[in-house]
Amino acid sequence: MSINTESIIHNILERVSGIGYVKPEDIPNIDLYMDQVTTFMEAQLAHSKRYKDDKILTKTMINNYAKNNLLPSPEKKRYSKEHLLVLIFIYYFKNILSINDIQTLLGPLTDKYFKSDENLDLTSIYTEVFSMEKGQIEALQKELLERYEIAQGTFKDAPEEDRDFLKLFSFICLLSFDVYVKKMLIEQMIDDLRATTDYDPKHKSKK
Repeated sequence: MSINTESIIHNILERVSGIGYVKPEDIPNIDLYMDQVTTFMEAQLAHSKRYKDDKILTKTMINNYAKNNLLPSPEKKRYSKEHLLVLIFIYYFKNILSINDIQTLLGPLTDKYFKSDENLDLTSIYTEVFSMEKGQIEALQKELLERYEIAQGTFKDAPEEDRDFLKLFSFICLLSFDVYVKKMLIEQMIDDLRATTDYDPKHKSKK
């Protein structure tokens, strides 16, 4: 089984280097209707698709988020800049967290900072968080290369026809273990947050 692992890591690093985030200044300051929201999100987050035909956000998803109290209800069927910020957070969280966990994280934010008149609002929170994440790209590339090199050192005595696949399998296992541990830690922190704040996951009110 011939697998070009060097090409794979090159493609991975290239994709990582292209990771960006939706800048606050790119988000319209005018309220949008549903179709405009889905079109905007599709254009801004297209780089994160796994397959070309994948949908970033659909009307059904947005309606379900509002129904499950993840997203504040639109005003007169229109969505504000703050709605879009919350949707972006949901988009990234939903790949690794349950609906209840996302509710626990976003509930306090939307309750306190959605349409806030204070200096600290959702826009400033979003800007702070994502500017921090963007700065981690170089560190992530270095980490990926280190794990790749570790995986390349495995299965030296395996049959030659299987060696490339087994090294790739090792690399995937290393990355998967990293994701597993981080996901477990995130869930533990959310559980601690839920216990500490006694916050209702539906975030309509505190218990």
